Amino acid sequence: QVQFVESGGGLVQAGGSLRLSCAASGRIFSIDAMGWYRQAPGKQRELVATITSGGNTNYADSVKGRFTISRDNAKNTVYLQMNSLKPEDTAVYYCNADHRRFVSTTTYWGPGTQVTVSY
Repeated sequence: QVQFVESGGGLVQAGGSLRLSCAASGRIFSIDAMGWYRQAPGKQRELVATITSGGNTNYADSVKGRFTISRDNAKNTVYLQMNSLKPEDTAVYYCNADHRRFVSTTTYWGPGTQVTVSY
């Protein structure tokens, strides 16, 4: 069974940094796009950043220049380096990955990790 689990969340002051990781476990065949999403209380889940297997990235306007997504394909892990954090970045952060097994692709979500940015 394939699973993705996030780590690295926590409490940080505004202006600080955090690095999130999301590692896959189980019998991995191939992982295509990976990404990070977040959901703040009372709001819908929103895209933060995505990265293709070839390394092409895409960011939400709100995090451009502050967040960097990267991946280690050998470790089946995706990272999110978050700098210059703001209180409005407070949310549960979820990783997302497209796992491809032969001709079938399944999208997996991690359980989420809380990021809290204080004033």
